[in-house]
Amino acid sequence: MRVTMIGAGYVGLVSGACFADFGHTVTCVDKDPGKIDRLEKGVMPIFEPGLAELVASNVKEGRLFFSLDAREAIKNAEAIFIAVGTPSRRGDGHADLSYVYAAAKEIAEHINGFTVVVTKSTVPVGTGDEVEEIIRKTNPNAKFAVVSNPEFLREGAAISDFKRPDRVVVGTDNEDARERMRELYRPLFLNETPMLFTERRTSELIKYAANAFLAVKITFINEMADLCEKVGANVQDVSKGIGLDNRIGKKFLHAGPGYGGSCFPKDTLALTKTANDHGSPVRIVDTVVQVNDARKKAMADRVIKAMGGSVKGKTVGVLGLAFKPNTDDMRDAPSLDIIPALQAAGARIKAYDPESMHEAGKMLTEVDFCDGPYHAVDGADAMVLITEWDQFRALDFDRVKKLLKSPVVVDLRNVYQPADMARRGFNYTSVGRPRGGQALQ
Repeated sequence: MRVTMIGAGYVGLVSGACFADFGHTVTCVDKDPGKIDRLEKGVMPIFEPGLAELVASNVKEGRLFFSLDAREAIKNAEAIFIAVGTPSRRGDGHADLSYVYAAAKEIAEHINGFTVVVTKSTVPVGTGDEVEEIIRKTNPNAKFAVVSNPEFLREGAAISDFKRPDRVVVGTDNEDARERMRELYRPLFLNETPMLFTERRTSELIKYAANAFLAVKITFINEMADLCEKVGANVQDVSKGIGLDNRIGKKFLHAGPGYGGSCFPKDTLALTKTANDHGSPVRIVDTVVQVNDARKKAMADRVIKAMGGSVKGKTVGVLGLAFKPNTDDMRDAPSLDIIPALQAAGARIKAYDPESMHEAGKMLTEVDFCDGPYHAVDGADAMVLITEWDQFRALDFDRVKKLLKSPVVVDLRNVYQPADMARRGFNYTSVGRPRGGQALQ
């Protein structure tokens, strides 16, 4: 099939490359000349494991193209995916749909023959109706169907998630559109991937409901971690004990500094706004948003406490800046709350992240970015682990101890074991785990 992606960002680029790898002919369109130029040269605008190789192989095979010319790409397409950004709108927190609506208008102007227009972007309930209305008003003679097909890609594992998904959700009541979507995803049938067809509005809500539920799980275990510290329990054992219950499941039960990234903060906020607008507030999600925001800010206090109650004039070596490993995404990363708070308290920051320092440099000021983890802790008064990259999981702590001015380690991801760190002579602080079996006061 001939497929066009409007938007060559994270979702559009990954989806486009994977559809091309399925055998479809895909054109990714973007209005950023620099991005298209870099893509044509094989330079990825984002870090995602395996993406550069996937793009290169499909470009070589003549299945994947990049263009600034939306007109030709739209005119020749059988399926057009809207994969533009929907950031939180300033002021009220609603999803900003201006890019989605602009894409719908452009599609309407150049559409040719029956075309399936697919909203791949995360959009509030009812957006598909608006997209359909825009296309009909702009081009009354257009033959099309608007379909909702939300993405469920985890950054750092996006290619695997696309090719081996838990499910594919498609929202439409048009049978021709259903058949075209079945054909698009036909390669997944070999894996017996469940394909759930729903009404369009239901599909739009599924995406928000899924992300909100995962955000609730993360926030729940973070609050349990705080309780564990008070009563002398171990949150990792609590997580395991409840996660072995099949009704709960073990995923997203890892205590830490709070969720971040491009999806959970934005989507939980958008869901609460939509719910309030319709007079059906989702109070659990409202609370999750508030608790998570407060938690990220409180992590700096944890570091300050571990360093004796003051960081004025001291140096903190930070390992990990991105919101999670295997991505360079800094959006709503906990480090963006923790580092400025430490700086405001008088600390100097040395930091290292394998992929996100370029992006972090746009958002953080007066940070000394380093060329490796040992450089970051050299001469520091404490080491703080914020993002659990694999290369931070087996550090040489004899070397770390020699480089640090004082043996203070704050592990916000529970990568290391308290007893082992104590044997090595470190003043070690983690999340939701007692020191020596005693409750933390």
